[in-house]
Amino acid sequence: MTSGQDRPRRGRWRPLRARAAGAAVLTVLTLAGCTAGYGAPVAPSPMSVSSEAFISGTLAQRYTCNGAKINPALNWSGAPPGTKSIALIVDDSSAPITPFIYWLVFNISPGATDIQEGSLPTGARQAMNSAGTATYDAPCPSGQRHSYRFTVYALRTTLPQGNGAPLRPVWSAIAAATIGRGRIVVTGNP
Repeated sequence: MTSGQDRPRRGRWRPLRARAAGAAVLTVLTLAGCTAGYGAPVAPSPMSVSSEAFISGTLAQRYTCNGAKINPALNWSGAPPGTKSIALIVDDSSAPITPFIYWLVFNISPGATDIQEGSLPTGARQAMNSAGTATYDAPCPSGQRHSYRFTVYALRTTLPQGNGAPLRPVWSAIAAATIGRGRIVVTGNP
């Protein structure tokens, strides 16, 4: 009689163990935030990026090394729920060393929707760029047309790095924490 009572008990616990194991796996995947089903990467939510500084999709001389050497104003929208900070990377996909990073700004307030011309949002930090400075390095198109990408990232966290942090660790942290992304591409003429 004792063995008969044990069997139903074991039968009831097996589905509970399976559910608990499934819940644990789901929790790990949710916290990791980097895969969805079969290990595929989760696509970031689309965001919109715009700027009145770019005329006909061209980077004006004002924002290059031949001009005022200041950053253009940018606007964005569509940061998904759960955004804890915003990051911006300006790079040149046409550079011989691809990508060449001109500006990497991070820990922008999640409520921010723009960067003003020639300025940095309050509280935001700048990582080192490919030139080895923690500033906006004005692009200097030469020889051929270049494509400059202004990419805004919504992140699920703030980054622990400070001003002047090395480029690669910050870049990797942004990639790992991205939940939304938008981009505007402009051309720089020599």
